[in-house]
Amino acid sequence: MDIRLDDSIKGIIFDYGGTIDSRGDHWSHIILDAYRREGIDIDIERFKEAYVYGERALAREGAVGAQDTFRDLMIKKCRAEFDCAGLNLSDGRCEAVARRCYDYARECVDELRPTLEMLSARLPLVLVSNFYGNLNAVLRDFRLSHCFKAVIESAVVGVRKPDPAIFRLGLEALGLEAENVLVVGDSYSKDIVPARSLGCRTLQIEGRQWPPAE
Repeated sequence: MDIRLDDSIKGIIFDYGGTIDSRGDHWSHIILDAYRREGIDIDIERFKEAYVYGERALAREGAVGAQDTFRDLMIKKCRAEFDCAGLNLSDGRCEAVARRCYDYARECVDELRPTLEMLSARLPLVLVSNFYGNLNAVLRDFRLSHCFKAVIESAVVGVRKPDPAIFRLGLEALGLEAENVLVVGDSYSKDIVPARSLGCRTLQIEGRQWPPAE
């Protein structure tokens, strides 16, 4: 991730999922790739249905614990997806898919960590993310906590993207005016549009978007 800053930028707000942990690709693609590598033949429409079902399962109150790592999260999500798609939960492939996804995220984070550490030494960084209440545990496991001044997480603050109010909380955490803040995200509708509506500068990390296609 190449981020070049001019002197007017005094702080940065980062999205997390899809931006920091997958090189801009929507996580549906990463999970589907893992299915394919485990030899799971699932048609795209059934996968999309299962993916959405898994997201909703994680969003239920109590489904995700505050101390769950990304590995824990992926195991829960994959089990929900397998259940929805009628796939075998007893042959070990569900855990194998979750492990592939965790390893991929760790690889992406390890790749990006030097850039985040360099930026955080120069400017305050804040995370603003639609997540499940365990993002701080994920950051600790991936050794990223020290890079961020604050973490604004939808499940904790009760506001979700694309509501600009969640980015306003990020600005408040930085203590900066919008015109002096760069927002970095992978989703045009959920990151770029609401951030621009507040007057922030924006940078979109382009990758494979939702929904996945054949």
